Parts: sequence; structure tokens; C-alpha cells
Amino acid sequence: MHPGFMVREVFLCRQPIDFRKGIGGLSAMVEQEFGGNVFGEALYAFINRRRDRLKILYWDRNGFCLWIKRLESDRFYWPDFHASGATVNLSAEQLRWLLDGYDLWAQKPHQKLNYTRAS
Repeated sequence: MHPGFMVREVFLCRQPIDFRKGIGGLSAMVEQEFGGNVFGEALYAFINRRRDRLKILYWDRNGFCLWIKRLESDRFYWPDFHASGATVNLSAEQLRWLLDGYDLWAQKPHQKLNYTRAS
């Protein structure tokens, strides 16, 4: 990515897409299906059916950028596309974890503790 590009939001498209789509098809999908602003400071991530390829679309000052990653022998973890909402919102840090192979949706928080007194 361009050194001056600031990631404000990351949106993952839950549904796998036809990977023949390029910048025109993906930007139209962002606007028409998600109601997103393709010219804002956001990244839009898309996955193929096999979950071994990922595309990220974003606007950088004066043009679109389309970033592609292909895994050779593994799969990306991706949110359930049957759940509510067409997209999932992530932080830039969570996107890095996803690209590194972490399953963000299987993580469980620490057990909640309830105390009535400190001593």
C-alpha cells in the first residue's frame, strides 16, 4: 500500500465472489450491495469459494488499487456467510492477523469473573 494511505476501516465481504471480477465489478458491488464509499479510507476484502485467494480493493488518492494474495497450500479463515449482514468490519490489526492465518472467529475471550468483595 501507498505509504501515505491511512486505513480507517476494513470490510470483509461474507459471500465468496467470482474471482474474475476486477476493479469495476468490485467497486460496483461495494456501492450497490454494501452501500459503501469506495473512495473513502477503507479497504474492502473479498474471498473466493475455496478460500485460498483474497482480493483487497481500495482507493489511493488518484486511483483504485487491487491487491491479491494466493495461498499455495492453506485456506483463509472467513466469517460465516449465512450470518446477518453482507460485510464484517475489522480493524487493520485484525486484517493482518487474518492474512497471517489466524481464525478470528474461533477465539474466545477470557472467562468473565464476578466477585462481590476484593478482600
